[in-house]
Order: sequence, then C-alpha cells, then structure tokens
Amino acid sequence: MDSPVPPSPPHPSTEPPAEPRVRRRDRHGRGMRGPVAPPQVPLSASRADTFRDLVLDSVERLERRWPQLADVEFLVMEVPPTVPGETVPLGGSAPAEKNDPARVVVYRRPVEIRSKSRDERALLVHEVVVEQVAELLGLSPESVDPRYGQD
Repeated sequence: MDSPVPPSPPHPSTEPPAEPRVRRRDRHGRGMRGPVAPPQVPLSASRADTFRDLVLDSVERLERRWPQLADVEFLVMEVPPTVPGETVPLGGSAPAEKNDPARVVVYRRPVEIRSKSRDERALLVHEVVVEQVAELLGLSPESVDPRYGQD
C-alpha cells in the first residue's frame, strides 16, 4: 500500500514574516517583576532628584528674604567644566546679559563627594547657593543669609 505523501513545507520566501517574540522575565511562574518601590516612596527618587530638591529648598528659603531672586535661574549640573591646575568649584554664578537671565549653578558631584550625610549635604548646598547669590548681588554671604556659617 502506498502511504500518503505529506505536504511539502512552503518555500522560505513565500512564508509570511514571523512576528518577533516578546521575551519577558518570569522566573518560576511568580509573575512579572515590578518596581522595587512605588513612586510615592522616597526610595524611588534618584540622587539627582534629591539633590535638586535640596537646591530648591535653599532657593525658596532665600527668595522669602530676597524677592529679586525670582528673576535668577538656578541650575544643577553634574560636574563643572575642567580647567587644568584649578580646584574643582562647588558652584558658579553669571550675571544677567542681553537675553539671558542671571544664573546660579550648583555642581552636584563635587558637593556629594565633599559631604557624608544628607544633613551635611543640605548644609553644604545651602552654603554654596548663599555664596553664589552673594557674589551675584555683590554682597557678603552673611548679609544674604544671617545664619550663613553658623550651622
């Protein structure tokens, strides 16, 4: 007896392209992994976000005493531009120009390296912001914030 001949497979060029399989990690059948912490928990805030919040807290504290700081742009940058032979600055300021507002910059990495705890970092950030605002306004840091250097 003759056995039926199985159909030949289609030619590779005539097959419809297969959709890529989405691979997900689901070890041991426990379901998909989720975030380590929900977004409302401080654990999920990055170090950069936490640092930015310290700068904003310091700026808000100074703006109550100096309303003209509302026109100043406060920035956080990772690291300062490198200049061979000079010390690494913690911050900088630039006066207002034609179309650009006055700017105060706080450099995150140098400040983080020089502080050990969150409280120490918050004090150092505030000191840097006060020093840069004082330079921008042409005043002493003690006149910008009477508590400067006392914490």
